[in-house]
Amino acid sequence: MIEQDGGKIRFSGDLTMATVNEMLRESAALFTQEGPWELDFSGVDDVDSAAVSLLLEWVRQAAQLGRKLRIKNLPDNLQCLVKVYGVEELLPTA
Repeated sequence: MIEQDGGKIRFSGDLTMATVNEMLRESAALFTQEGPWELDFSGVDDVDSAAVSLLLEWVRQAAQLGRKLRIKNLPDNLQCLVKVYGVEELLPTA
């Protein structure tokens, strides 16, 4: 689920292979709006490697549109995956 309050976007639920395609579709309209965007993952529960791909796609979209993006409150399990894949430097975390 995605909740938006201005440039603050809060995600909740699971970010897994079963959910990321829908999350990507839902988020498409959000990224057409002016940034900067603050992505808050404090409500995210279960994750898998698809969540890392989704994060990287959002970073790519922001860069392509010339918008600033900040990621905050990554759950521990997602932080671990980001480190395992060695992409922590690619994510603008707060």
